[in-house]
Amino acid sequence: MDPMRVLVVKDEESLAEAIGAGLRRDAVTAETARDGREALAKLRLGGYDVLVLDRDLPGLHGDEVCRQVIGQRLLTRVLMLTSPGTVHQRPDAPGLGLGLGADDYLTKPFTHEELLARVLALGRRPRPVPAPVIAHAGVTVDTARGLAARDGRPLALSHTELGVLEVLLRARGAVVSGDDLIEEVWEEHTSYRTNAVRVTLGTLRAKLGDPPLIETVPGAGYRMTGGPDGGDGADV
Repeated sequence: MDPMRVLVVKDEESLAEAIGAGLRRDAVTAETARDGREALAKLRLGGYDVLVLDRDLPGLHGDEVCRQVIGQRLLTRVLMLTSPGTVHQRPDAPGLGLGLGADDYLTKPFTHEELLARVLALGRRPRPVPAPVIAHAGVTVDTARGLAARDGRPLALSHTELGVLEVLLRARGAVVSGDDLIEEVWEEHTSYRTNAVRVTLGTLRAKLGDPPLIETVPGAGYRMTGGPDGGDGADV
């Protein structure tokens, strides 16, 4: 069985790393993000069983991160970390925390044992099943049957091209790095210097045709563009 994957989101880097290190000591694969936008970008790539989310994030508040996780069906369980507050600020109140769809919450301060118990309990729950069809700007990918089309025109894609397209669609307009594409699509580690990603994207772009839908973001990676939804894909 694969180890449980957890994403810890906390703006205080030292505390986030301490939480992650504690989870890793208990055989949990833990990664960290320092703000809500970084967390959403990582979650859009998939693969996390549990999101440990600090509610009191600067910038994009934890409640808004939770709202987007649920609204975009990012397929992870959410454990909200909250500060002690008044009754009307409780995270299970309507429009807050659990009311937005978080699975559980833990009030600060807490012990590592408390956090671990909550994470393991959430990780044992079945994860939601992703929608079989992803659509964006006229492009559809049927993940169950391995089929893709643009504006109703079937696309003859290789297994790798289909995988890259699926990852970019699921990212919903967020930038996906070349390293992340390699990790998600290629079965074995492939050095970026082999130009595997560049070559695959070149053939994929040619098969998708015009107008172009895959944008190169210099120094960062690639993302889907186009469509009336402003670059936000949708599961069907």
